Parts: sequence; C-alpha cells; structure tokens
Amino acid sequence: MALRRAAQSVGTFLLIAGAVILLFVAYQLWGTSITTRLHQEQLRRQFDQELAQTHHPKTAKSSTTSTPSTSTTTQPISGVTYPVPGDVPAEGQPIGIIDIPAIGANYVVVEGTSTSDLMLGPGHYAGTPLPGQPGNAAIAGHRTTYLHPFYSLDQVSTGDPIYVTTTQGRFEYTVTSVTVVAPTDVAVLDPTPTPALTLTTCNPRYSASQRLVVRADLVSPAAPLPIHKPTSSHPRKPTAATAGQLAGTGGSTWGAVGWAAGCLGVAAAIWVLRRRRPRVAVAAGLYFIGTLVLLALLFFFFQSISPLLPASF
Repeated sequence: MALRRAAQSVGTFLLIAGAVILLFVAYQLWGTSITTRLHQEQLRRQFDQELAQTHHPKTAKSSTTSTPSTSTTTQPISGVTYPVPGDVPAEGQPIGIIDIPAIGANYVVVEGTSTSDLMLGPGHYAGTPLPGQPGNAAIAGHRTTYLHPFYSLDQVSTGDPIYVTTTQGRFEYTVTSVTVVAPTDVAVLDPTPTPALTLTTCNPRYSASQRLVVRADLVSPAAPLPIHKPTSSHPRKPTAATAGQLAGTGGSTWGAVGWAAGCLGVAAAIWVLRRRRPRVAVAAGLYFIGTLVLLALLFFFFQSISPLLPASF
C-alpha cells in the first residue's frame, strides 16, 4: 500500500514537472514576445521624441514612420544635417531603428547586448561605432524568442538593402555576405577600414550552437564620430565575454527564488483546498481563481529565471 502511494506521488510530481516544462517552452517561444512588444512600443515613442528634438519634426516623422524605398540611393535624408553625438547612449536606451525590407523586419535597436538589453529588442554591441559612423557597427538580435527580430535573417541575400535611422540621419547599407561562424568567433566584430554593419544571431533556429552573421557596407555618406570617447563601461573593442554569446548573465537569483516561492505557495493552497473537499460549486470557483493566479506567477517566474540560463536563442 505504501509503495503504491509512493508511486502515485512520484507520478503526480512527474506530471506536474512535465507541465511546468511545457509551459516554460511556450513562454520562451511566445510569452517573451508579449513583454518585448510592449517595450518596443515604448522605445519607439521615446526614439521618435529624441528624433523630433534633433531634427525638424516633419523630417523626423518621414524618417521613422515611412517605409524606406528599396532603391539604391546613396544620399542622406533631404534637409537633414548630421549632428555630432556626445557620449555613447546608456545601456538599454534606444539608438536607432533598423529596417530590413527583404524580411519585413523593423525594430528599435537599444544600446548593449546583455540579457536584459536583448529582452527589449536588437542590441548594439558596446565598443563598436554607432550605425552610420565610420567603422564596423554591430547589432545582435534573438532568432526565436523575445519577438524574434532576426527570425528570417538567413533569408537575406547579397545586394539587399538595410536601413538604419539614428538621430544623425537615415543610412543605407547593402548586404555583402551571409556566413555562419562559431559562437566564440569575435573576429566578425573587428574594426573595418570602411563603414560597415554586422548583424549577428543564433543559428540554426531554436539553437545557439552557431552564429549567423550578415555583413553589409554603407552606401550613403558616413556620419561624424562622437566628440567624446566612450566611458570605461563601454570598451572600444567588444570582449570575448560580451561577444561570445548572444545572451549572457544578468538576472537576479533572489528574484527567481521569490517568484518560485509564490508559485509553491499557491500550489500548496490549491492542494489543501482539494484535501478539504468543499462543495463542488465553491471548489470549481476557487480552483479557477487559483489556477489563474498560479499561471500569472509562473509567467513572472519564467521571466526571472530566463536570464539565469546559460544561453538563449
């Protein structure tokens, strides 16, 4: 009898564990897009305001809301001067909008490539020039999670245009190569003698075993470099720790523990309710409410534990 109860308990535990794992996979593939989409909307409004403060409102509006033409024009936006920027933008702040017509990708790019930065959208590698400036500007993005901005990056072909809008103007690049390298190959982020753009993402989809790299050359006039050098928190050349993986550490262990405790507490309350066997109508209502609360807590638990994982795709 005791052996039978133990087997039932183990079976129940395995079923619950399996359900949690499946929910976590669903969160990674679809749930992460919810928060990233909200962040993107907020970042786009913020960047639009910064652009309006830098340029004439009419010009700023045309450079952010209209879809760039796929023609091979090599001139900057008409009537826009290229202001010389100051310090490197703070981590997690918008630096521009990337538009890849060939795959229908249009996202706000933030400064930094840490786990928390890439949760917001594509991230600009600290230590590389900003898009449009001389040198190799590099941007990373997720392939299948967090709104998967670079989901179809493998479908980009040589000769395709890529547009990046910053507070200095709108810049056009032309794709010159699409390659696959090891995740630790940081040479793709090395400085280049001519203005270039490097996009990186995990490869293949649903895996972080390789790195897909798209290189493009600037065909519109380059913008001036910053007046001030980057601060010590933004090294001039990306380090192996920064560039060697798409998403690094950056989460809070105690935050994950707190949300896990909340999940266990609600689950325990549901179990106690089940043991007391209340009336069917009352039990159904309490089970429904308890399940909704538990799912909400699981969402935040998954959100807090994702940055603690060794890799993300």
